[in-house]
Amino acid sequence: MSNSETATPAESQPKLWHGHPHLLKLLFSTEMWERFGYYGMRAVLVLYLVQHFVFSDNVANGLYGAFASLVYLTPLIGGFIADQFIGPKRAVKTGAILMSIGYMMLAFTGGDAAKPYVTIDNHRYDVQMEGRGDDAVQYLVQNGARYKIVGNEDKTISIVGAPASIPAKITDGHYKFDGERNPLNVFLLFVSLALVIVGNGYFKPNITTILGTLYDRNDRRRDSAYSIFYMGINAGSIISQTFVPLFAIWFGYTWGFVLAGIGMCFAWARFQFAGPQLEPYGNPPANAKNIEFLFYVGTLCAIPVVWFLLNNTMTTASIAHQVAAVGVFGFIASLPVLGQVLFIAFFAAIIGLPVWAMFSVTREERDRMIVACVLTCFSVVFFTLFEQAGSSLTLYADRNTDLVILAPFRVFDHDLHFWMLTIPAIWGYVMPAGQVQIFNPLFIVAFAPLFTLTWNFLDKHKLEPNVPVKFAIGLILVGLGFLVLVFGSKFHGADFRVPLFWLVLAYYLHSMGELCLSPVGLSAVSKLSIPKLVGMMFGVWLMASAVAQYIGGIVAQLASTETVGGKALNAQVSLETYMGVFQTIGIAGIIAGGVAILLSPILKKGMHGIR
Repeated sequence: MSNSETATPAESQPKLWHGHPHLLKLLFSTEMWERFGYYGMRAVLVLYLVQHFVFSDNVANGLYGAFASLVYLTPLIGGFIADQFIGPKRAVKTGAILMSIGYMMLAFTGGDAAKPYVTIDNHRYDVQMEGRGDDAVQYLVQNGARYKIVGNEDKTISIVGAPASIPAKITDGHYKFDGERNPLNVFLLFVSLALVIVGNGYFKPNITTILGTLYDRNDRRRDSAYSIFYMGINAGSIISQTFVPLFAIWFGYTWGFVLAGIGMCFAWARFQFAGPQLEPYGNPPANAKNIEFLFYVGTLCAIPVVWFLLNNTMTTASIAHQVAAVGVFGFIASLPVLGQVLFIAFFAAIIGLPVWAMFSVTREERDRMIVACVLTCFSVVFFTLFEQAGSSLTLYADRNTDLVILAPFRVFDHDLHFWMLTIPAIWGYVMPAGQVQIFNPLFIVAFAPLFTLTWNFLDKHKLEPNVPVKFAIGLILVGLGFLVLVFGSKFHGADFRVPLFWLVLAYYLHSMGELCLSPVGLSAVSKLSIPKLVGMMFGVWLMASAVAQYIGGIVAQLASTETVGGKALNAQVSLETYMGVFQTIGIAGIIAGGVAILLSPILKKGMHGIR
C-alpha cells in the first residue's frame, strides 16, 4: 500500500475542479492523451502489419492477439512493482517515456514496404502491385514480363497469359503468398511493440491508483471521479481514431504513428511537469526497499522477453482449426510460448481457487468465489468476441465494407474556383478502415448515462436484473452484433462490399453489450471475493482479459483469407470467409448468454445477497 494514502484530504485542498480535487483535471488529461496514443496506434496496427510488412492474415491476427494480451497482462507486474517498491508516480512517468519511444520507433523503423512474392510448387516469383485499394491489381513477374493474378471463387488462382513454364491455374495448397522483409525492420517492429507493452504495464494500473488516493474510501465523489476519468479514456479514443487513420491514409503509416507518439508525449509532459501538486501523491511506501538499479535493469530485461514472445508468435503461427484434429491439450501444446503460459496459468487459477475455497473458507465465501470464477469465464467469451474490433472487423471493413458515409453525388459538371477556394464537383466522405473503431467509444459516451439512469429506475421498482443476467444480456448482444453482419452481407454490391450501416449496427450492439457487462464485472468480482483475495481476483480478471485477447487472435486467424500486399485475392471468397466465422462466433455468443440465463438462479443464490 502506498503511503500516498496519507496525503492531505481532498476536502482541505483549496482548488477544486467541478467539485473535485484539482489534480483530477491533471489525471483526466494525462489519461486522455495516453489513450489517444494507444487507440490511435491500435486503429491502424493490423492494417500496417498486412499492408506494409505483407504478413499473411494468419500471422498478423496472431501477432495482434499476442500484443493485446500482453497489454492486459503486464499491468499485473507493473502494479505490483509500484505498490511494493517504486510508487505509482515513478511507474507512470517511466511507462509514459517507454510508450513514447515505442510509438516513435514504430513510425521511423519500418523501412521500405516488404516486397510480395508467390511460391508455386516450390518456384518463387516476384509479385508487383499496381494501383491502390479496390483498383489494385497484382501481377506475377517472370523475366521482366508481367502476368495478371486473378483469385477465383474456388480459392484457386489464375495467371492470365501465363507461359508454358507457369501453370495457368493453380489449386489451393499449391501456392503461397508471402513478403520479403528486412529482418532488421521486423526486429525493430517487435522492439517497438515491446516498449509499448512494458510501458503500458507501468502506466495503466498506476495512474488509476493515484486517482483512488485523492478520495477517502467513503467519499461520495469517488464514483463520479472514475466516471469523469472514464470519459477521458473515451475522449482520447474518439479523437485519435478520427485523426490517426486519416494521417495514415494521407501521409503514410509513418505519420499516423507519429501522431500517436505526439499524443503520448503530451501525456508524459502533462504528468512530468505537473509541479508541486503531484508531490504528496504516488510516492513509494514508507518502508520500501531502494531497488532503483534493479528496477531499471529489470525494465530493460523485460523488453527482450516481450520481443521473444512476439517473435515466437510470428514464427509458430498456426491455423486455429487444428484443435479439431489434435484435441484441446494437443492444441495448447502446439501454441506459441505466450499462449501456453496464458492458458495454463488461467486454468490453474480458475480451477484452483474454487478447489482451495472448498477447504479453507466458509460455505458462503466458497459459493461467492465460485460465482466470481464463473462470471470471469463468461467475461472471456464476451471479450473474445468484442475485441475482434482491432483485428478481423478492421480487416473486414477494409476489404468488404462500403466505407462511403455520404454517397458521392455530382453537384456541378466540374470544380468551381473562387479565388483561393475550390468547390469540388463530387461530394462525399470515405472512411479509412481503421476509423470504424470510433463507433464503439461514440456509442459508449452517448449511452453510458442512459444506462445508469435505466438501472437506477429499474432498481427503484425492484426490476433491475441481477449480475448474471446482465452478463447474459451482454453476451447475447455481442453475438447478435455478428449475426447482424451475416444478415447484412445479403445486401452486398457487385464488388462484394456491404453497406456501412450493418457494421455500425454491429458496433452499436457490441457497445450496448459492453455497457451491460463491463462496468459491473470488476465491481461484482470485488464484492464476491473474500477480503484477503480481492487483489488476486483482480489479477485473475485481468488475466482473463489477456486470455480473451489471445483467443480473439486465434478466432481472427480463422477468418484469414489469401491476400497479396494486404489486398484480398477474391472479394467473394473474403466475404464468405468472414461471414462463416462471424456466424459461428455470433451463435456461440448467444449460446453462452443462454447458458448464463439458465445458471442465473443458481449463481444468484450462490452470491448470498451480494448485488
